[in-house]
Amino acid sequence: MLHSPQKASPLMAYTILIFLSLVWGSSFILIKKALIAFDPVEVACMRISISALAFTPFLIWHLKSVNWSKWKFFLLVGLTGSGIPAFMYAIAQTEISSTMSGVLNSLTPIFTLIVSFLVYKNPFNLNKVQGVTLGFLGAAMLFILGGNSSDTASNQWYGLFVVLGTFCYGFSSNIVQHNLQGIRSIVISAVSFCMIGPPAIAYLATTDVLANITTHEHGYQSFAAIVFLALAGTVMASVLFYYLVQVTDAVFGSTVAFIMPLVAILWGIFDGEIFLMTDLIGMMLILGGVYLIKKKEKIKS
Repeated sequence: MLHSPQKASPLMAYTILIFLSLVWGSSFILIKKALIAFDPVEVACMRISISALAFTPFLIWHLKSVNWSKWKFFLLVGLTGSGIPAFMYAIAQTEISSTMSGVLNSLTPIFTLIVSFLVYKNPFNLNKVQGVTLGFLGAAMLFILGGNSSDTASNQWYGLFVVLGTFCYGFSSNIVQHNLQGIRSIVISAVSFCMIGPPAIAYLATTDVLANITTHEHGYQSFAAIVFLALAGTVMASVLFYYLVQVTDAVFGSTVAFIMPLVAILWGIFDGEIFLMTDLIGMMLILGGVYLIKKKEKIKS
């Protein structure tokens, strides 16, 4: 059964956007805390597993209304919107700071635009070309001159894992907008997560994560960070994000990246990370690129 949500009013759209920015902007510090007791693969699999389990009741409730002919798109959304990025960000933050991870995440709207142009043949004007160029220039600056923004960071090139994650997010947003339009956001989230959940759960069954929770000095704190990351940053936020993409568009939805780095920076500074002038310049270049991409575009009410 198709569902056609009405276009959101500007107030509604921006309210959801700000809420998502605050929740997702906090996800980088949560990943950092989760990595204290667990390795990156465990963190990613626990995040996916908890999210899948949380979505299972919703899948059961909406099972009869699922259009299974679109299973490939549901799977792609699960992999690109959560599955692959969960691993990429966790691996990246073994070497880079949560602050740098949050700043690089601002590339999401740029990759959303690139995918929308290359795959879905949406128009590409001069502003957008300049925006993409400026954004990548900022990212390059972070890689070349960065690397000292945290007392634990040692290899800024691990930021490339974050770049790959944002590339996946760009695909996910466009798939939701172009291939799953008319399907409730809760259904998209429930089906996509339950498709990628079983492999993650199966992997965790071969590990000693349960023992680590009780025996590691910071086991409970790290587990709590993952639970909050999954339930708030993944379950609740993904439903709202897919809804936002449907009632606005993929590029507007991805501009959540404007506020996220600011939240990530504040958390990083609070946690003792150092934010350098080169990091600030790199971030401003990326956000400047995103601004150029969005210039003259308005939400249709």
